Amino acid sequence: MYSKKFIIVIIEFESKNIMRNIIIYIFLGGEMEELFDVLDEKGNYTGKVETREKCHKEGLWHKAVALCIINSKNEVLLQRRSANKKLWPNMWDITAGGHVLAGEFGYEAVIREIKEELGIELDKNEITFLGSAISKQEKSGIINNHFNEYYIAKKDIDETKLTIQEEEVSEIKWISKEEIIKNIRNNYNGITNKEGCWEYLIRYYEWSETK
Repeated sequence: MYSKKFIIVIIEFESKNIMRNIIIYIFLGGEMEELFDVLDEKGNYTGKVETREKCHKEGLWHKAVALCIINSKNEVLLQRRSANKKLWPNMWDITAGGHVLAGEFGYEAVIREIKEELGIELDKNEITFLGSAISKQEKSGIINNHFNEYYIAKKDIDETKLTIQEEEVSEIKWISKEEIIKNIRNNYNGITNKEGCWEYLIRYYEWSETK
């Protein structure tokens, strides 16, 4: 968990009629707690920024992202969540995902998360936005009210050479299109029950077959 030894300077500016926040962190020592832009129930920015802890305790709406990497064999790269995770410990999950930090755009969060969790470097041109959806979930004392953004990247990667973030991920593997779809449709057998993430993956597979 992060300590709270930091100063926050918030600069507001208008971009496409949406007030966004640039958060500048000036560290006083230690590490910072994650901060999220708070949204209303329609996904509009409220101009407020709150800690991860407060958003999850009070069910404040905020943004999250999910990424699936697919290789030239049409396999998808999965990560196994570490045993110490509060949500879905030891379960197989999408390639990478996480929260969008205050002042961050969705694609920036994707690039940051995949680098942190698996050591994979992607740039903006390598990821494709698939769509978005809301999700509401309360589990293990955490209230997650999300506006989710879903992304795909096509890339061949040698998983044996990746450096995983051990506090988040325990192992990784490639899985065939047929097997992951079977698991999804079999009541999320052996995988997280993140309906939106898996639904968009299936949609991508179906769309790619028509090309």
